[in-house]
Amino acid sequence: MPRIASAKKNMRKTKAATARNRSQRAALRTALKTAKSTESTPAAKKKATQLLDRAARKGLIHRNTAARQKSAIAKSK
Repeated sequence: MPRIASAKKNMRKTKAATARNRSQRAALRTALKTAKSTESTPAAKKKATQLLDRAARKGLIHRNTAARQKSAIAKSK
């Protein structure tokens, strides 16, 4: 356990950010799975694209990864 106040605060911030990132990443994975499925709707593809854009903007995933996945969604039937 940290003894210094700033280290304690950093630990709290990291814990909160980790929980937030975990939930956002899970939502992104679910949306991608839905968008890439055979019975995907245009709305599901749009939602996945929006989540990819947001995740890349916030630094959750790399921007090139987001672009590659968006391309794969657009190509899928």
